[in-house]
Amino acid sequence: MSSFRSLDDADVTGKRVLVRVDLNVPMRAGKVADATRIHEIAPTITELADKGGKVILLSHLNRPKGPDPKDSLRPVAAEVARIVKRPVAFAEDCVGPQAQEAVAAMQNGDILCLENTRFHAEEEKNDKTFAKQLAALGDVFVEEAFSAAHRAHASITGIVTESELPAYPGRAMKAELNALAKAFETPEHPVAAIVGGAKISTKLELLGHLLGKVEALIIGGGMANTFLAAQGKPIGTSLTESDLIAEARGILAKAAALHREIVLPVDAVVAPKLAAQVPTRVVDIDAVGPADMILDIGPRTVEHVVAVLARSKTLVWNGPFGAFEVEPFDDGTNAVAEAVAELTAAKKLISFAGGGDTVAALNVAGVAGRLTHVSTAGGAFLESLEGKTLPGVAVLMVQDR
Repeated sequence: MSSFRSLDDADVTGKRVLVRVDLNVPMRAGKVADATRIHEIAPTITELADKGGKVILLSHLNRPKGPDPKDSLRPVAAEVARIVKRPVAFAEDCVGPQAQEAVAAMQNGDILCLENTRFHAEEEKNDKTFAKQLAALGDVFVEEAFSAAHRAHASITGIVTESELPAYPGRAMKAELNALAKAFETPEHPVAAIVGGAKISTKLELLGHLLGKVEALIIGGGMANTFLAAQGKPIGTSLTESDLIAEARGILAKAAALHREIVLPVDAVVAPKLAAQVPTRVVDIDAVGPADMILDIGPRTVEHVVAVLARSKTLVWNGPFGAFEVEPFDDGTNAVAEAVAELTAAKKLISFAGGGDTVAALNVAGVAGRLTHVSTAGGAFLESLEGKTLPGVAVLMVQDR
């Protein structure tokens, strides 16, 4: 990734370092409910502070329509302080006198969190004047919000394009970029991809892009039902997108033309409805009844998927196999996840996974920490898999202008 500057080369001592982080974390009763994203960015924050930088955190939280106390970053700043084990000051605005005064009061090594950037409508509009106001608060810019890098907002892209600030990817951002490069630019072949989730409609671009990159495409979740229907298989009352059956046939035809392997369920766990403690049975995919709902892959499908992964060198995973949120329909995803973790540990597979549902499913399976790289980014990870260059990444690639 030679097109990016390295934080190793950044001179931050005594400098005001604007760090765009993603503190858009789940909140419950005014407290942070899941601090995963904060833990990911903590090493960059502490490194910059330890080097004598004046660390200024920029972030959004939720989608407020102007200043709103319930969307204030103040309680999130307190959680950052707890995790980095040092004080984090807070400014009541991200631009204007309050932000300027808070920044001016900083000493080397201090950390300051500015208020929610989305309290200003100009943030999401990528307003040039607003971006210049943000940039004026710093001497250096560090992008550490991969999960927001698919947004062309003022604190992500405008802050670079409308200023002369030297811009660097943070440690977590660089890890994401390196993982994506290893998965797609310089992967070890054969490459397999698991694409699951409820709907094809949200992943048409992804499926089309992956066919040109992988040797095996494994399709699971509700979206597999549409492919099964395209093959004339019975799917009972299962979730399907009837209007996209033609699209599914087109993807299958493209895969055949490119000599790509498409892996679909050969058996399934079915039930009368999606609910806990309903009676379930495993049936051959050709034996799904009219009243059956496909809710997970069966053991023969798990065996087939694991066999494909065992002969692969690289895996990209986005989306679960079944309705993993409700037991026992997490069994298929759990079994594949455990196999992926074991192959990764044995150094037989390089495994990359990402997306909200995927991370949740891997956490349920207890293997998230055993894969090569797991991205907590949602839309940004998906758009990267689709082959798109993210706006927040593009501005880092053109620094030698």
